[in-house]
Amino acid sequence: MVAMPDTVPTFWLLAAATAFLLKHLAADFLLQTDWMARGKEAERGWLAPLAAHVAVHAAITALIFTVAAPALVWLAAADFGVHFFIDRMKGIFGRKLTLAPSSSGFWWLMGIDQTLHHATHLVFVVALAAAKAA
Repeated sequence: MVAMPDTVPTFWLLAAATAFLLKHLAADFLLQTDWMARGKEAERGWLAPLAAHVAVHAAITALIFTVAAPALVWLAAADFGVHFFIDRMKGIFGRKLTLAPSSSGFWWLMGIDQTLHHATHLVFVVALAAAKAA
């Protein structure tokens, strides 16, 4: 892993933040199929749709790191694992609490889910910028 330098290039912080925001938009919304979205929340048969969904996230993360900081491409596997866990827990809690879009609890859970994903990306942004500073 790259050691955290005292300073990191602002350009790379902004470039990485932009890349990961766009990655999240694409993978979580634009490229997520109905099969993935509904299937990953199901009580049974959730593994394949969830794995496909997080594989899209991991693939785009791998692409970003391959282009910008190849030594950190392994973080795509971390993205797969972390995103898998977050989305699986969201599915379990949403089902157990019988949350529907008409309830505030649904939106709380959605907000927590999205915040955790962005927090993960923030770690990736800092890692990428630190790699560029090294």
